[in-house]
Amino acid sequence: MQKLTRTLIYGTALAVVGAAGASAQDLTVVSWGGAYSESQERAYTEPFVANNPDVNIQMDDQAANGLAGVRSQVEAGNVTWNVVDMLQGPAVLACDEGLVEEIDWDRLAAAPDGTPPREDFIEGTTGDCFIPQILYATLFAYNTDAFPDGGPQTVADIFDLEGFPGRRALQRIPAGNLEWALVADGVSADEVYDVLDTEEGVQRAFDKLDTIKDQVIWWEEGAQPPQLLADREVAIATGYNGRFFNAQVNENQPIELMWDGQLFEVDGWVIPVGNEDKLDLIYEFLNFATDTQRLADQAKYIAYAPARQSSVGLVGNHEDTGVDMQPHMPTTPENFKNPIPKDPEWWADNGDEMAERFNAWLAG
Repeated sequence: MQKLTRTLIYGTALAVVGAAGASAQDLTVVSWGGAYSESQERAYTEPFVANNPDVNIQMDDQAANGLAGVRSQVEAGNVTWNVVDMLQGPAVLACDEGLVEEIDWDRLAAAPDGTPPREDFIEGTTGDCFIPQILYATLFAYNTDAFPDGGPQTVADIFDLEGFPGRRALQRIPAGNLEWALVADGVSADEVYDVLDTEEGVQRAFDKLDTIKDQVIWWEEGAQPPQLLADREVAIATGYNGRFFNAQVNENQPIELMWDGQLFEVDGWVIPVGNEDKLDLIYEFLNFATDTQRLADQAKYIAYAPARQSSVGLVGNHEDTGVDMQPHMPTTPENFKNPIPKDPEWWADNGDEMAERFNAWLAG
């Protein structure tokens, strides 16, 4: 919160001392809070305000309710959010419902070599209404003290309670858990959604989850898995690679990441409809915030991979610790040997049904 307060005061102060006659322009940017929002502020929000002294940026940490918030504001005709950080799946739904603007890619920055912006983003990450920002992984990590002879190396190991005893912490949602259950049961990562498209495949996933259900603690907030591991309440946990990086590097916790079967997902920006009077300012901000250098800069502060191909080679050391960030990127070849690309279209089509079935399974 202190970082957010400094950003807002900084923008306001610069606006006051700006050129005579310049009027302050307000921009509300909705994100996720915590270390992630801080990485955005340090990489491009603060530099943008420094370069544009007539702009005030307010960071709002309500992105967890982004789709619902955009929907309610648009339906009420009272849109107060200008730019919203949203996962690719919800962004697909928002686009289909006409809640967010189609992106004018010509208004974004080209790569340094002139590659058009939409072609520079990693294949499969863009959408008609969605500008990618980072790729992050939900993956397994373990407490090294719990496994002095070596921890799990594959998704199948996670379901091996005899070989790798101890409680597991899994997120209380179907996404990820269904995919991992199938991979542990012998399905290849590139065939997971073909199998989930069948009733037999869905049941197969739940049957596999049954084998570890009584050893699972269910988490709902991103800060929980590293803490559960640090406190030895669980031996293995799923979580976000950036959160585990923070615990591992900044807090020196005995945590090791297991990259096999990482479920990687794309996070980026949408523009709610109803912002017609601010589109020029919005695109000025997005042009800056999603250019090659700024996305590489964000990786100085958090272990999420930039979504631009031209940014990947520019990722350097962690700003505060000096740690080389390349080995901690989800897209580093050593970490990307057996990834599961989360299918936003599949979850947009099947998410409600799977959530209902998952909740019934939990209660059973």
